[in-house]
Amino acid sequence: MANIRNKDWAAYLYLMPVVTILLIFHVMPIFYSLAVSFYEWDLIGQPEFIGAGNYMRLFDDPMFYKSLWNTLYYAILSLPLSIISSLVIALLLNNPISAMGLYRTIYFIPVITSINAVAIVWNFIYHPDFGLLNKILAIFSIDPQTWLQDPFWAMPCIIFMSVWKGLGYNVIIFLAGLQNIPKHLYEAARIDGASRWQQFRHITWPLLSPTTFFIFTITTIGSFQVFSQVYMMTPRGGPLKSTMVVVYYLYRKAFEQFEFGYALSMAFVLFVIIFACTLFNKLYLEKKVHYS
Repeated sequence: MANIRNKDWAAYLYLMPVVTILLIFHVMPIFYSLAVSFYEWDLIGQPEFIGAGNYMRLFDDPMFYKSLWNTLYYAILSLPLSIISSLVIALLLNNPISAMGLYRTIYFIPVITSINAVAIVWNFIYHPDFGLLNKILAIFSIDPQTWLQDPFWAMPCIIFMSVWKGLGYNVIIFLAGLQNIPKHLYEAARIDGASRWQQFRHITWPLLSPTTFFIFTITTIGSFQVFSQVYMMTPRGGPLKSTMVVVYYLYRKAFEQFEFGYALSMAFVLFVIIFACTLFNKLYLEKKVHYS
């Protein structure tokens, strides 16, 4: 018994450095930020306690509603595009073709590339005068567009770039899920005369649901936290604030206007929204997942 207890204490000692780092750099800042959200503070002067004043002001701020709508718009469009495109590519790459490792590497390269570098490249692609996209449209006699300077096209352009940037990660996850599906199920289906669509509908899609659920959840969380693309490609929130998402608006309030209490109240409202979406996924959508 004493030997078992000594092993337990040894395990706690091994865990202590990690737990300490998590407490100092993750848990404590969360509670400190929550406390600051009840103050009016510019980070220089003396903080002034105003209770729920920042939260009351937040719900009277039309720009917050604008940024929240833009964030929802981004999430609603990017989610299906990301999942469908990555699933299609994963299905193609799951076939026995030559140079498979090369294709997988090519699709994964954008994931490990800096978002700032990717944004700069896509800024040139979307450039209204000498951008590659307008040159391609000119081949088909289509009028050039201003893209990132157009309130209608600015957000779809950012969404397309974001989907392309994260495509490789989702493809790899889907490939792992596809390769875990037993091959004998497809063999039995082919013997019974099932078409490719029937095999996908009755075998691939149900058995791939845990992977799809995981990708859907993390993509949802990431879509509500979009920032770098907007910051790099459409400064100041884009034309007519058409790309002013919540995290970028929060950033401007905190680090340009030095309203840290107000910015943190916005951060916690965003946290509640993300938590509610994740909880909905866990309690409702997970019921439709087939784990066996």
